[in-house]
Amino acid sequence: MSVPPDYYDQGIKNNLWQFIWHQWRFRTIKSLLPKVGTRVLDIGCHEGRFTEEIAKVMPAAQVSGIDIDREAIVYAQKKRPQINFQVAAAENLPFADRTFNLITCLEVLEHVKNPGKVLVEMRRCLSDDGQLIILVPSESPLFRLVWVCWTRGKGKIWQGTHLYNLGGKFLDKLLTKNHFQI
Repeated sequence: MSVPPDYYDQGIKNNLWQFIWHQWRFRTIKSLLPKVGTRVLDIGCHEGRFTEEIAKVMPAAQVSGIDIDREAIVYAQKKRPQINFQVAAAENLPFADRTFNLITCLEVLEHVKNPGKVLVEMRRCLSDDGQLIILVPSESPLFRLVWVCWTRGKGKIWQGTHLYNLGGKFLDKLLTKNHFQI
């Protein structure tokens, strides 16, 4: 089962829980974004819903998004033509070294087979003075309970998709190993 190309647009529009959850995510990420124009990459953008929110906060920035889901990228290109969307894997980014001043990876890293390799690619594509924003689930007992309930109901599509628990110090260790300053 794969995620429909308009999954987030429809979920935010038609599901109160998703609307509330994603509004919280938007506010949190917006508070971390620099307001100055720059070159931005959103890794794992799917249909570009969150990429569009980033572009709204940073209107002078050149914003790009990548995802492995071709249908989602085609949808994103039609729905959000002001943003550069490409089909690409996070483990093999199709960009030159130090291309971006800001890279976001929002609730994606826990889904990839090799998060360390993704971090190597992000480090390569991030400018020396660049900023990386990663959002991963807290994996707290409350989150795990909600996740189990969600994936047995309306969120069945997400069953078995979290390959890694990046909570605690695990993500910190991966970031430090890949020369990121936390």
